[in-house]
Amino acid sequence: MKHNFKNLKIWILSMEITSDIHKITLEFPKNEIYGLVSQMNRAAVSMPSNIAEGSNRGNTHFIHFINISLGSSFELQTQLLIAFQNRYITDEKTIEIENKIIEFQKMTTGFISKLEV
Repeated sequence: MKHNFKNLKIWILSMEITSDIHKITLEFPKNEIYGLVSQMNRAAVSMPSNIAEGSNRGNTHFIHFINISLGSSFELQTQLLIAFQNRYITDEKTIEIENKIIEFQKMTTGFISKLEV
């Protein structure tokens, strides 16, 4: 079964997270441009990109791409906490974005379960 990725709630939420990450990393120290900023932006972009890439494939392959997206979300969550630990972002912003990431992880896990049936 093929999916229109633009209609998937997990893709829409991952696009929102990606936008949030791009905005907050603009404020990071310049010495992090090739380090944490680059890693966070790549992990964030990987989330919706893998959903889109897999959406035109059969469910077995689609699940594989969704799992890559899910893995990127855990990577991003860790990087977000590192950014907070280094005081690059506020507690409030960390909680706000981390909650979105956790919601994405829950939704994605549920979506995978439905595809596996």
